[in-house]
Amino acid sequence: MNTSEPDMSAAGPEPLQQRPSAAKVVVIVPTYNESGNIVALIDALQAQFRALPHDMHVLVVDDNSPDGTAGLVSSAMRRHANLHLITGAKAGLGAAYIRGMQYALGELAADAVFEMDADFSHDPHDVPRLLAALENSADLVIGSRHIAGGSIPKDWGLWRKLNSKGGNWVARYVAGLYGIRDCTAGFRAIRASVLRRVDFATLGVKGYAFQVALLHQMVTLGARVVEIPVHFIDRKAGSSKLGLRDIVEFILNAWWIRLRSLETFIRFAVVGASGTVVNLAIFTLLFKAGINKFVASPIAIETSIVWNFLLNNYWTFRHRRTRDHTTIKGLKFNVVSLVSLIVSFSTFVALTLLLPRMSPELDQFIGIAPAVLVNYFLNSYWTFRAHPD
Repeated sequence: MNTSEPDMSAAGPEPLQQRPSAAKVVVIVPTYNESGNIVALIDALQAQFRALPHDMHVLVVDDNSPDGTAGLVSSAMRRHANLHLITGAKAGLGAAYIRGMQYALGELAADAVFEMDADFSHDPHDVPRLLAALENSADLVIGSRHIAGGSIPKDWGLWRKLNSKGGNWVARYVAGLYGIRDCTAGFRAIRASVLRRVDFATLGVKGYAFQVALLHQMVTLGARVVEIPVHFIDRKAGSSKLGLRDIVEFILNAWWIRLRSLETFIRFAVVGASGTVVNLAIFTLLFKAGINKFVASPIAIETSIVWNFLLNNYWTFRHRRTRDHTTIKGLKFNVVSLVSLIVSFSTFVALTLLLPRMSPELDQFIGIAPAVLVNYFLNSYWTFRAHPD
């Protein structure tokens, strides 16, 4: 799975620039004690907005900063009609973003939203670049530090580098976001039509783990994810809010995502096992009824395939919204079953030729393993692939 490359085989969402009126884009900036940065950031964003054809807005989500951040934003609102402020109790980065996204989608009726830090670690000059990528049929654009052309500060210490790379490793190989290079990036542009389908209540995170939890759910929903390179810049004023509690929550959340993914695979395996029982039962009944075994066998196989498809469609993958009609998905399921049969038989033949002394029963049993994996991944990412539209 390479989620960093959009699937162009299906019709993409309507480009922002083709809408009858200018799209409303809201840049969400969460703050806590950012009085040294927020006014300068607002002015820098406003300067970038002047060259964009869209209805651009800034939404500051302040966690009741004791340093007067909210007051500075309120003063700036007198100069900028497109500047908005909401406040609330400090509960973590994720909680702030959820409040901001819900406000942007509801009260502001946004067509697209940005995630952006308040400390200038994300360059305002990159906003047009991320927006251009979003206009080019992407659903989620990541300002990536870890692809060619992107970078992190060269003077970062060993701990900071390990924390950044380690977090991405956990997100990619534990949470399963293999195809994305910068899973923890906080600089993103998101299409509102897909974001509205995210169930924020199920994310279950309040801190920095929100970035991976949101990304994983959007990928599961079939979002087209694109990464463009950015240079990450160290803050010049204020201090980082990342603490040990955030790191622990991040790791636990990644494992929770993995366990939930395994639940889908376990359901798929249970369905497969029940299909085997159906296959053998139908074959036995037909054979005992006097039907030729060469006729009974394909009937039993197709019956088990239909059985497996119905259970997977209405149980295993029932939470996924797909674009295809049930009949099309059924045909795809049959094709995948044929591919799995070829994989299993090819493994059986290879083992028979390479290890002639091994028992045929063991060859047959080993051949099941790669077939099950191929069957699961092809059905998960093709037959029952969720689409954002």
